[in-house]
Amino acid sequence: MHELLTIFSGSLVGFSLGLVGGGGSLLAVPLLVYVVGVESPHIAIGTSAVAVAASAALSLFTHARMDHVKWRCALVFAAAGVAGAWLGAALGKRVESENLLMLFGGLMIVVGALMLHRRTGGEDPDVRLTEATAWRLLPALLGIGFVVGLLSGFFGIGGGFLIVPGLVGATQMPLLFAIGSSLVSVTAFGATTATSYALSGLVDWLVAAFFILGGAAGSAGGLWLGKRLAVKKRALSLVFAAVVITTGLYVIAHGLL
Repeated sequence: MHELLTIFSGSLVGFSLGLVGGGGSLLAVPLLVYVVGVESPHIAIGTSAVAVAASAALSLFTHARMDHVKWRCALVFAAAGVAGAWLGAALGKRVESENLLMLFGGLMIVVGALMLHRRTGGEDPDVRLTEATAWRLLPALLGIGFVVGLLSGFFGIGGGFLIVPGLVGATQMPLLFAIGSSLVSVTAFGATTATSYALSGLVDWLVAAFFILGGAAGSAGGLWLGKRLAVKKRALSLVFAAVVITTGLYVIAHGLL
């Protein structure tokens, strides 16, 4: 039963990622704690980070084949974010479990609110990080990358909902490229957080494996349904935002009781 609950929870995260294209990793920690029954929120965060990194790596491979990744911008953003993610993970492990969950619930509410606004991209599809553009692009890529990585490491999430607008703001690349390029950072941040927690013995590898298995199946189903409901993509995103906000409220209420 424990394994089935883990696969089911992973499939829900994968399905949401495939269906609406982001934010699904936010559900991983609450599902691991309240559905799977992982006793420690720290282990839930470490375990979810493993699943997030694996899922993002698979998605990155697909986007890279479609030439949707601005590699130089993405790698600089990710490099700065890895430093932030390592620091964030170290700080997160120092916070008491109940307080960490409360903060996580607050983050879910904020992210859900941000999801209610339509994402837009920049207007420079040919943007590239070169010697000529470095003076303009590097400060924003490094600064925003570090801050986003810090939050990602602290909460053990992929952070794509922050990375995408961060890349757009730093480079003015179109949304399609920002989504593809963001997966470099999501993979790197997830792997960094997972490594930090694993070194502290805060990863349940068996749960992670079953969660990834469920996520792969759920993602395929979400992508299939998403293509057929493309015209209702905005409505689906709004519904998902409501789910994230409601879950965040539940996490906070549970911590107060």
